[in-house]
Amino acid sequence: MSHELFLAFSKLPPAETATLVIYVAQDGAPEGEAKAVWEKTGQDFAKIAKSVGFTGKPGHMIDLVAPSGLACERLIVLGRGKDGALDKPSAWADRGGSLMAKLEATHARAVAVILDEPGLDPRRVAELAAGARLRRYRFDKYRTSRPENGPEQMSVTFCLKDVAGLDVAVADRMAVVEGTLMARTLVNEPANVLGPVEFAGIANRLSDIGVTVEILTPDDMADRGMGALLAVAQGSERPARLVVMQWHGAGRDDAPLAFIGKGVVFDTGGVSIKPAANMEEMKGDMGGAAAVTGLMKTLALRKAKVNAVGVIGLVENMADGRSYRPGDIVTAMSGKTIEIVNTDAEGRLVLADALWYTQDRFRPRLMIDLATLTGAALVALGHDNAALFCEDDAITNALLAAGHETGEGLWRMPFGPGYEKLIESRFADIKNSGGRKAGSITAAHFLRHFANGVPWAHIDIAGTAFGASPSETNTSWATGYGVAVLDRFIRDHHER
Repeated sequence: MSHELFLAFSKLPPAETATLVIYVAQDGAPEGEAKAVWEKTGQDFAKIAKSVGFTGKPGHMIDLVAPSGLACERLIVLGRGKDGALDKPSAWADRGGSLMAKLEATHARAVAVILDEPGLDPRRVAELAAGARLRRYRFDKYRTSRPENGPEQMSVTFCLKDVAGLDVAVADRMAVVEGTLMARTLVNEPANVLGPVEFAGIANRLSDIGVTVEILTPDDMADRGMGALLAVAQGSERPARLVVMQWHGAGRDDAPLAFIGKGVVFDTGGVSIKPAANMEEMKGDMGGAAAVTGLMKTLALRKAKVNAVGVIGLVENMADGRSYRPGDIVTAMSGKTIEIVNTDAEGRLVLADALWYTQDRFRPRLMIDLATLTGAALVALGHDNAALFCEDDAITNALLAAGHETGEGLWRMPFGPGYEKLIESRFADIKNSGGRKAGSITAAHFLRHFANGVPWAHIDIAGTAFGASPSETNTSWATGYGVAVLDRFIRDHHER
């Protein structure tokens, strides 16, 4: 992957520094080490700040090329905003992303960032570095002519007086970054490259970092009665896979947390075919599986003290002579019969068998599934929040808090008996769609039938997995949503 970033932490800038960065508070002037650096230039800070409209607000910048008195080629002054305004960790990640945007715009290569502001603990520095790394990500492996987005390689050294505890804090935070970037890349990959078998192969590589991985074939799934998942897959020439990933970071007798992901590598809608407009985005219909896979990588990299299992159902939903049809009745692994009224309501069929398999085999403490499940979630919440369905208040509140901390927002949605009636079937136990009204809610009601009483949450990430406007920490089409919020949920409430 291009656009490499090398991060380091030191008390002093490296000798080969070409670009030096200092921060100035809003409506203030350089202080501490930043003041010492600025004074070497012999320039009147107030005069220059006034001439360029610099007030120290976030996003403001002074760019001095070939500054006199300094060995560097460039001095960049960035506004840090009002002191105390960056209480949330995600705000520091945003700040790191903004820093990277400025560095790329100036084509910086060897950078030193002076950090000596008040309240700067290792966790905040780690967030700053994480934001820079997230913003640096590009998915341009298939471009033969790449646009200019800064230099191919960049090194950034964060300089601060006290580096105690930084190694641990940064390694811990970068584990989450690596999981998020893995999820982004999986979602960004084209479907002709990333089919169910190829996706399973990538997940299998997690065994190199201590994750136990099993891969079930269609024959294995047929033996277990997974008629719902296999119905979706039968129209494609590419065989389905169910991948089981286990991380053992606690006692062997501890019941695991379970995370289940929808992995439809491409969704045509099947016989109920989608409109042509924007169908290319359906390569991202495996965003839930990507997030679960990225989460398992994160847990392994940071040696999380928890037992966790990740289960992803990988299929392709195609229109073919063998495709399942509206009006078909299929039997899920649970034994429940399902009337198919819309073959484009396929993700819930994949999750139905994955959920039942997970609770039946692992007896988890709780299950959380992630899925780009319904356009209705996007219509309701846009790209800012994922739709959260959970009847357990403790789990709900913990997930909402994790979303607030990480910036991966969630919004609680309702359950109710009136919605359940919408998926009653005339011919089978249940039907796979309740129609257009309350589409994300009836989908959650459908899934609830397969949780079998295990504490469970469903997160519909149709609006958050891809397609959002660029942010401070992401300019990619895919976001990697889900890894950070679930990791925070685990570490805050379930690690020893």
